[in-house]
Amino acid sequence: MRTIDIHTHLLNPQVHFDRLFDRISVRFFARNLGADPVQLMTRPFAAYVDSMARAVAESRFVEKACLFGVDARLDEQGREIDRDKTVCAMTEDVLAVAARYPDQFIPFFSINPRRPDALELIDRYTESGCVGAKFLQNYWGVDLNDERFIPYYEKLKERRIPLIIHIGSEYSIHSFARFERIEMLNLPLATGVTVIAAHMGLGRISHKLRVWKNLSKNPGCFDADYFRLLEMLQTHPNLYGDVSAILSPMRARALRHLSGQQAVHHKILFGTDYPVPFLIRFNSYDLQTPTKKNLCAIRNPFDRYTAALLNYFPEESPIYRNYQKVLLQPQPVASPG
Repeated sequence: MRTIDIHTHLLNPQVHFDRLFDRISVRFFARNLGADPVQLMTRPFAAYVDSMARAVAESRFVEKACLFGVDARLDEQGREIDRDKTVCAMTEDVLAVAARYPDQFIPFFSINPRRPDALELIDRYTESGCVGAKFLQNYWGVDLNDERFIPYYEKLKERRIPLIIHIGSEYSIHSFARFERIEMLNLPLATGVTVIAAHMGLGRISHKLRVWKNLSKNPGCFDADYFRLLEMLQTHPNLYGDVSAILSPMRARALRHLSGQQAVHHKILFGTDYPVPFLIRFNSYDLQTPTKKNLCAIRNPFDRYTAALLNYFPEESPIYRNYQKVLLQPQPVASPG
């Protein structure tokens, strides 16, 4: 079985692993992500790109990875007010990496809809080879139901560009929680955009007092947005979900339940959210100790992630083929009449 990873990230070319979260990630997870921690500290961006490309090239299961950055945060006038030093890679950076490694990466663009030239950028990046779009509106502080963005959505629909929208918790970057919710899908869906709801709406800390319930495998403790998404996948033909970062503890607990929701498996896409680290031995899923031991022995990060999911979605599952439904050849810019 070979598949496309619908959800991976390029880091900021100026990245330095000096934040507490970054230092912990480098120290404990770099080798498991296929990278050398010393190289990541001394030449972080180059080491990151090289190790990621090598991991895709050597993967048994992942043929290519859809690669995107995250645009900067802008104010209402379209002026830049924040560019995260780790997460924010620009689309030009993505295109450069994809040109260097065309057999490993499929470029997506990330364009904050507050940019005054957003529509022109969609055309430019599509003509440059991007086949999808990524929103991190919870970092941007943007309400996707703002009707001022309808022309943006119409442009995506016209160009047949799928839009990945973050739904669920976010802990690796500053996030406005009110923009993480499933309601952010409403206007893009109504406009006719092909939407991919990232992370299946899972991962929020919903139980403040009985905190252990946030790791419970009891479906009654799962996120409300998760169940709403399962319903919407059956009623909206232009909506998909992805399982990126579903091996994080507050999401992995839902894997057994999701594996039984076969009515929506034709609408779920495989993704990893690389480089987001994931745990094998200490997690909330129901895999047995011998299985975990075998998974830990897999060095390639993409194969380790895929092998874990194969315990819930076997090779014949449509989630490994559904990318064919959304990765279409973009429509060219219409000639003036």
